[in-house]
Amino acid sequence: MPGMSIRLENVGIAVRDLEATIAFFTDLGLTVLGRDEVSGEWADTAVGLDGNHARIAMLQTPDGQGRIELFEYLHPDAIETDPTLPHEIGMHRIAFAVDDIEASLAIAARHGCVPLRGVANYENIYKLSYLRGPSGIIVMLAEDLRKS
Repeated sequence: MPGMSIRLENVGIAVRDLEATIAFFTDLGLTVLGRDEVSGEWADTAVGLDGNHARIAMLQTPDGQGRIELFEYLHPDAIETDPTLPHEIGMHRIAFAVDDIEASLAIAARHGCVPLRGVANYENIYKLSYLRGPSGIIVMLAEDLRKS
């Protein structure tokens, strides 16, 4: 369908602890646009899960372009899984461009989140680091060195 309009609305992430995850992302600089608790037939139909009942929060990047929706399931019980590894098929990571990767990593560390291995320098263009965020979310932080 040529000419069909499409844009990314948000990335949804199921989390173990909504408040801790909100604190992590807001400390990194995102803002909370809203919170809600969802359930009922419409939620069951939209998600494809009977008895769907969750607390949700929508967060936005400072430029207004990126959004993530966090949800903590109240029913059915959330299913714990092994944290995703960087080379596994499926939802991989969420990435953020940051002005200062060291300052961002210090904020993440206050939440107990540290780089998987360290900070890499990609051809003096980017400093990059993957870290394990709340609920095992892989978060990539990238500082564009060309802006310095």
